[in-house]
Amino acid sequence: MSAPDGSPVGAERSIGQLFASATTELSALVHDEIALAKAQLKQDVKRGATSGGAFSLAGAVLIFSLPMLNFALAYGIRTWSGWNLAVCFLLSFAANVLLAGLLALIGVVFAKKAKKSKGPQKVAASMKESAGVLQNAKPHPRPELPKDRVPEAIEAVARSSS
Repeated sequence: MSAPDGSPVGAERSIGQLFASATTELSALVHDEIALAKAQLKQDVKRGATSGGAFSLAGAVLIFSLPMLNFALAYGIRTWSGWNLAVCFLLSFAANVLLAGLLALIGVVFAKKAKKSKGPQKVAASMKESAGVLQNAKPHPRPELPKDRVPEAIEAVARSSS
């Protein structure tokens, strides 16, 4: 098993390797957050387009179907019931209005879903949370140094190896 930078797990890594690993992982996190924001924004746009399409379809149905459907339905109701022709035309118009209302209701439902969606806000909150965690991160505690090792000598070796 190995760490993300390829070094074996448990092996001591230099500060440069740790910093490079942290930078790589932070960069991957930012790229993943951006990809998530794009996906959520795409979903919101899709819902908005569906809503607009439903509203447009409701208008088109109401406008283009009224003459044909009103005549056909009115004469059908008159044939079936024998009622006055004016009442039959009113009933056919009411059926068209109900259909348009149903399509408009579908448009409203999708518009509310698109409005409620908090896609980019969720990603922003997640990024703020990640930044908060990184700001509050404490260095891993180091074991006590043996008496024969002097901290200045260790720092000199660390500086020369980086």
